Formats: sequence, structure tokens, C-alpha cells
Amino acid sequence: MTQYAVGDLQGCYDELRRLLDQVRFDPACDQLWVVGDLVNRGPKSLQTLRFVRGLDQAARVVLGNHDLHLLAVARGAQKCKRKDSFQDILQAPDGNELTHWLAQQPLLIEDPALGLVMTHAGLPHIWTLAQAAGYAREVEAVLQGPQANAFLTAMYGNEPACWSDSLSGLTRLRVITNYLTRMRFVGADGTLDFGNKFEPENAPPGFKAWFEYPRTESTRILFGHWAALMGKLQHERYIGLDTGCVWGNHLTLLDLGSLCDRSRRFWTQACIGPAAQDD
Repeated sequence: MTQYAVGDLQGCYDELRRLLDQVRFDPACDQLWVVGDLVNRGPKSLQTLRFVRGLDQAARVVLGNHDLHLLAVARGAQKCKRKDSFQDILQAPDGNELTHWLAQQPLLIEDPALGLVMTHAGLPHIWTLAQAAGYAREVEAVLQGPQANAFLTAMYGNEPACWSDSLSGLTRLRVITNYLTRMRFVGADGTLDFGNKFEPENAPPGFKAWFEYPRTESTRILFGHWAALMGKLQHERYIGLDTGCVWGNHLTLLDLGSLCDRSRRFWTQACIGPAAQDD
């Protein structure tokens, strides 16, 4: 079995299929890891979601912020935004089945055999891996339970911007979600900066990219979410796969087995278009 990982799809279905054709991906014997944000802003969210769901056990998926936004809109906890492009899912005859499947996906996947962890945005330096996995399970349990609508309604917002062990209830879940799906720049105390999406060298005063802080574990971290990195993060342990296909750049696929021999085999597929427009 060959295991591959792909960057943020965001409805870029045609690019995904062409990329998988490049490596002759076979769901009967291969596996695809998806770093989150399967939907939104791109042209074919419905086809993308149907395809990944159809891979069944051949896909391993974590939720991104756009996936959670789709769930909130589908549940009536939030209204569509002007630039949302997942209305095709909401109107599809299998839309409820697709969003139900999406809600069952985790926020964090750990594979000890590969020595790899995948989340959409990364892991903050203030949490150990064990803590992050436990916090992710708290959100997953609520998202898959009877309080899902309450969580999806309260999920939006930037405050509190810093983690505290004393946080509780929906506020605690919102902060956990923000770290795992929206994080880019972080202060030394764990405070999140939500206003900047640019390159790490242009960090706002008092902040650094989350991966510039030391961690004690040796586990590799696979993530997406940060298109400005364009996959150029040169680090042994941190692998960013968002290369901004939806914004007119390209989609990136990585052979996870190549991490072991440090060869890092990548394939790319240029955006076929049309490119989305950022806020």
C-alpha cells in the first residue's frame, strides 16, 4: 500500500483527479490522507466531497475550518457567507448523508507506525501531542452528539485568543477548534493572531509561526491551511501541504513513505480554474 497526502482541496475536484491519475492511485491498495478543507471557495465542492467519501477506508480525513463552516450552515447554525461555494452540497439529494459523514471525521489523526500526526492547522507548542489528541476528542464527541448544533453556533469568534486549562463548556471547545483549524501565528504564551495570513518572516510583533517554537516529541506534523507557505517549509518534522490551488496556484500530493528516507516525493497539479478571490 502506498499512502499519499494531499493539500487543501477546497472544491478543486478536477485537479485532484488529475493529480491522482499522475500516481495511478488505486483505492483498492492505496490510501489518501486529506489535511482538511475539502470544500468551499472552489468550483466543485459537491463532487469533491462525494469522491473522498466514496474512497471509504482508502481515505483518512481531518476537518478544516471550511468543513466546519459547511456543517454549521447545513445545520442552520450559521448563514452562508457571500463567497461560500458549497450550495451545491446543501441542495444535493445526498447532501444530508454527505454532511453526516463529514461530521464523523476527526480533528486529529495520529499514526504511530508512520510517526506522523495530521491536523488542519498544526499543533501549538503549548500542548503536548497527548494533550492535543485529548482536546481534539472533546470537540469530536460534541460534534457527533446531541449538542452539535449548540457547538456549531458558538464555534465562531476569536476570543479567548489564548488557551487556559480553566476554560470550560462551549468556550473551551471554540478555543480548541481555533488552534487545530485556524492557527498560523502564535505568541510565546500561546496567544493566537487571527488577522495575518502572510509568510512567517513577516510575523506581527510578538508572534512567530506556530512551527518555529520547539517541541519535545519527535513526531512529524502534517498540516494545511497556510497557503502563503506554498509548501516551501524546509523542516524535517513539519510538512505543510496547502499550496493554494483554489487561489490559482497548484495542488500538491506527497508520498508519505518517502518521509522515512527523506526523499520527500511530491507531485503537483496546476489550478485549472477559475481561481477563487480572497476576502
